[in-house]
Amino acid sequence: MKKMSHENQPELNLPARPLLAVLSGPSGVGKDSLIARIKKSEPPMEHIVTVTTRTKRDGEKDNVDYHFVTTEKFQQMIKNQELVEWANVYGNFYGVPSEPVKKALANGKDVLIKVDVQGAATLKKIFPQAIFIFLVPPSMEDLLSRLRKRHTESSFDLELRIKTAREEMKKLPLFDYVVVDKQDKIDLALSAIKAIVTAEKHRTKPQEVNL
Repeated sequence: MKKMSHENQPELNLPARPLLAVLSGPSGVGKDSLIARIKKSEPPMEHIVTVTTRTKRDGEKDNVDYHFVTTEKFQQMIKNQELVEWANVYGNFYGVPSEPVKKALANGKDVLIKVDVQGAATLKKIFPQAIFIFLVPPSMEDLLSRLRKRHTESSFDLELRIKTAREEMKKLPLFDYVVVDKQDKIDLALSAIKAIVTAEKHRTKPQEVNL
């Protein structure tokens, strides 16, 4: 029997479709710290900066951590349909701007969106082909400790976040993947995210997101 030469076999030209990843999790779990690491890692992902009416905290930078806008501006963006999704969280508005998402996907870039659990549920309906990742703490006790150490909320707001976090942890079935973020071991969470992206890139039937 004549052996086939590998040189005569056609190359596989698999389409490289961009991914849309949605990262969510309870308040205080470490989403922002993880995203900061993802933005510096390879392969790069286009992080879509959220628009918010929340007051800027110490150390935060406008157009880097969030796009900080007035309530009037936010309402105008809703009216002009400039947001993919938006929600009122703890008395402040948060939204994902649509134009950066469209532009990144059109340019073939993988996109990363950070939203709260409420926002993730909304995006699941809009982008069922997206990858939904839930970042969780090792335990609720660990999460409560992180929230108390932040000292960024009043006692009332802290209790509200704790109550909300307990409810959000019940939404795990909404997501495709779960990643545990242990304190001082963010590299493990980063490696898990990169592994998820790699696995999705090797699907025989890649997910295609349309906006």
